[in-house]
Amino acid sequence: MLKYIFKRLLALVPLLAGAMFIVFMIWHLSPGEPGGLSYPLPEAQHQWRERHGLNDPILIQYTRYMAGVFRGNFGISFRNNEPVTQEVMQHFPHTLRLSLAALSVALLLALPMGIIAAIKRNTWIDRLSMFITLIGISIPIFWLGWLLVVFFSLRLDWLPSSGAAQLNSIVLPGITLGTGMMAAMIRSTRSAVIEAVKQDYIRTARAKGLSGGKIIRKHVLRNALIPTLEAFKANIGVFFTGILIVEIGFAWPGIGRLMIRGMAVRDHPMILGCMFIFILSFALINLIIDIAKAFADPRIKEQYRQ
Repeated sequence: MLKYIFKRLLALVPLLAGAMFIVFMIWHLSPGEPGGLSYPLPEAQHQWRERHGLNDPILIQYTRYMAGVFRGNFGISFRNNEPVTQEVMQHFPHTLRLSLAALSVALLLALPMGIIAAIKRNTWIDRLSMFITLIGISIPIFWLGWLLVVFFSLRLDWLPSSGAAQLNSIVLPGITLGTGMMAAMIRSTRSAVIEAVKQDYIRTARAKGLSGGKIIRKHVLRNALIPTLEAFKANIGVFFTGILIVEIGFAWPGIGRLMIRGMAVRDHPMILGCMFIFILSFALINLIIDIAKAFADPRIKEQYRQ
C-alpha cells in the first residue's frame, strides 16, 4: 500500500509541471500587453519587459518560473509590485474554509439521503430525494446564490449577503457551492446502494438472519463506497469552477476572486500563482480519493502486495 501511495506522489511532479506549462503558454501567447499597461515610447515598454524578464524566450521564462515555484516563490505582481506568494497565502485560507464548508454540506447530506432513498425505493422519500437531486443538478450556481441572497438576506435578514467579516457569512456561499456536489452524490450513492443490495452476498446475509442495519453497515456501504468516490472525483472539476463563481458572487476574499482580479489587468504572476494552487489542490484531492478507494477495494491492495 505504501508503494501505491509513493508512486502516486511521484506522479504529482510531472503532472504539476505539465499543467503549469499549458497554463503558462496560454497566458503568454494570448494577445495583449502583460500587466494591462500601455507605454507612450517603445523604449519604456522594452525596459519594463526587460526588468520582468519577459524578453527572454518562453521556455526560459517557464523554466525560471517553475524553479521559483518549487522554492515557494510565485514572483512579483505586475499590479502592485508585491510578492505574489504572500498575497496568495493571505487569501488561500478563505478559499479552503469555503471549500470545506461546501464539501461538508455535500457529504453530510448526500450520503444519508442517497442510502435512505435506495432503501425506501419507489416511496415518497425516494421521489423527494430525486426531486432535490434534479433541482440541484439543473439550477445554475449563480442563480441559486442569487435566490438564497434574496430570501435569507434581503427578505428575512438572517444571514449576510457578502464578505467574510462575520462567522455566519460562510453559510450562503457554502450551501451554494455544495448543492451541485450534493445532488450528484445523492444520485450516485442511491444507484450504488441499489446495485449492492441486489448481489448474492446480501441475500446470503439476510438468510443468516442479520438485521437490516448490520447488512447496510458491514456489507452494502463498503461496496457502494467505490462508485460514490468515483462520482465525487468526477465532479471535482465542476466544484473548482463553482469556487470562482461563488467567490465573485458573494465577494468572498479567496484566491478565486484574486485570480479574476488578476485576469482583469493581465497580471501573469498572480494568475499563474492562483492557478498553481488550484491545480495542486485538484491533484491532492484526486490523490486522497484514490487512496481511499485503495483502502476500500481489496483488489488494489492485493495488487501492490504482490
